[in-house]
Amino acid sequence: MNFDRKSISGEELILFYKSLLLPRMIEEKMLVFLRQGRISKWFSGIGQEAISVGAALAMEKDEWIMPLHRNLGVFTTRGMPLSRLFLQWQGSRNGYSKGRERSFHFGDKEHAICGMISHLGPQLAIADGVALAAKLRKENKAALAFTGDGGTSEGDFHEALNTAAVWGLPVIFLVENNGYGLSTPVSEQYACESLVEKARGYGMEGVRIDGNNLLAVYDTIKGVRDYCVREQKPYLVECMTFRMRGHEEASGLKYVPPELLEEWAQKDPLDNYEKWLLEEGLLNPGSVALLREDTRQYIETSLNEAAAAATTMIPDTEEELKDVYAVSSIVSSEWSVVSGVVSSEYSIVSGPSKRLIDAVKDGLWQSMEKHANLVLMGQDIAEYGGAFKITEGFVTEFGKDRVRNTPLCESAIIGCALGLSLEGFKTVVEMQFADFVTAGFNQIVNNLAKIHYRWGQVADTVIRMPAGAGVGAGPFHSQSNEAWFVHTPGLKVVYPSTPGEAKGLLIAAINDPNPVLFFEHKALYRSVSGPVPEEYYETPIGKARWVQPGGDLSIITYGAGVHWATAYAQEHPDLSIGILDLRTLLPLDDEAIGEAARATGRVLILHEDTLTGGIGGELAARIGEHCFEWLDAPVMRCASLDTPVPFNPDLENNFLARARLDGCVKKLMQY
Repeated sequence: MNFDRKSISGEELILFYKSLLLPRMIEEKMLVFLRQGRISKWFSGIGQEAISVGAALAMEKDEWIMPLHRNLGVFTTRGMPLSRLFLQWQGSRNGYSKGRERSFHFGDKEHAICGMISHLGPQLAIADGVALAAKLRKENKAALAFTGDGGTSEGDFHEALNTAAVWGLPVIFLVENNGYGLSTPVSEQYACESLVEKARGYGMEGVRIDGNNLLAVYDTIKGVRDYCVREQKPYLVECMTFRMRGHEEASGLKYVPPELLEEWAQKDPLDNYEKWLLEEGLLNPGSVALLREDTRQYIETSLNEAAAAATTMIPDTEEELKDVYAVSSIVSSEWSVVSGVVSSEYSIVSGPSKRLIDAVKDGLWQSMEKHANLVLMGQDIAEYGGAFKITEGFVTEFGKDRVRNTPLCESAIIGCALGLSLEGFKTVVEMQFADFVTAGFNQIVNNLAKIHYRWGQVADTVIRMPAGAGVGAGPFHSQSNEAWFVHTPGLKVVYPSTPGEAKGLLIAAINDPNPVLFFEHKALYRSVSGPVPEEYYETPIGKARWVQPGGDLSIITYGAGVHWATAYAQEHPDLSIGILDLRTLLPLDDEAIGEAARATGRVLILHEDTLTGGIGGELAARIGEHCFEWLDAPVMRCASLDTPVPFNPDLENNFLARARLDGCVKKLMQY
């Protein structure tokens, strides 16, 4: 193995050795702990530490790194306290994730490390977002994201590289090619000769290097980092290496030919670098022994500190629930709350009459004026103004840096939004149609939703979701898919029905530091008008609104269902129908829902979503569990057919819950 020190001083070379030695000796200790049952799982990076250490040494300390589960060297080189890392691996409350996450599935903003999720690929797009933040601020910074040879097969790899190249983002995509994705060899993972070939397909440069040569990794990443910052372009680095343990310890290495293990044992990054330092006279056997003993003592001391800091885990249910969401730190006397109806109050919203689509535009525009750190992203939202023209004119006023057309990369753009959030930006991502969110589903339910609970990082983004049927758009442009997200702790789901609330709720969603799915019914965009205050204001998330009181029957609904219920009540003046507009589907307003049940004893839950698995089932269960004594009839659901949304207008009308509303009301009243 050829080591080229270039202009690196002897002092630095020894520091590099200590940085490489530490994760190796920690791992050896952890393997003992694993056998003793003191930790439950371990993903070993023995044999490929030079990549983690070399990359971390080459990047500036305030530049974000997105490591994976075999990158202990990133954490140690960044100087994270070893005692607390031990606590993390043992699932202690005093670790980085309060015992909620395993091994390296956590991050820490102080050390500019973003924790992985098990799906691997989504990390890459987060690096895009961090790099975009630096680009917007005109800072000379880059970001680095790790992936493995297996991860390059994921769609997230394609999307992240494509987005970084199109937007000119200073991102280093570092591929640790260790020959296997668990037990699957690279010959069954990709057909190209080298993964560097993939870089060229995205219009970026790439290089393959010896990932076991610490100085080669350091020098390459340092040079590539300078290139990315100078040229404002991404770069792919493929590091050839090998892991000398199983994917994780339980999986073993039976699938690896013995001769391959012998071959790579001769290329051990620590042994070879140590041998070279001895040959160069920078170390001698005595100094090596001393450094190893110092490292051993540091590990033992850290273990003792961890043992002293460890406490018995006593679950606190209230704290667990509280930590799912971040608490907003924004306070402004300029906000006035309208439509904030609780219990028996009925609000009167004043202001000029506007269509729902115009109210959404107002809320978005005023939020862009309010927050200089707010970035809009979506397909065709800049000059074209979006599929529904909501952002028309925005790019002229706010510029293309903040109103960004995106490639067709839903997953990467949502991941990019999370990356921007790491750097203190707010984002609003527009799904062209709510149906298309499936292409970014993983980023939402596994990354955005869980990150605050996992390690206290906010995901300050809103995803706008034009949804709903009634416009003859067929199965792929008409779905009501809000129930998918109501099931996911950490998200907030908002669904306004009137223009006044659309503006106030959108502003509230943007001000909220948590990820918010903001549903906008396409059929209501231009068909519904109402008063909208001119000022900047919030409508509270998590509070339902009484549309009208009633004594015979309570209809609990949201979105288009509010207008169906209101029209039905007007057509049937003989019935006293109370209508509760939920407005927020997660978290639900249990107080208002209970009041609706108690007010009439008869509850009909009306929603456009299909019946099975819709939110109506959850509402019915809550009412049955908590309000049974006040009910005079079973809780009924009125929902759309359990079919995809048909295209033909007659079929679509038959599909919608509105077609069954009268029958449901009569059945409930006759009970």
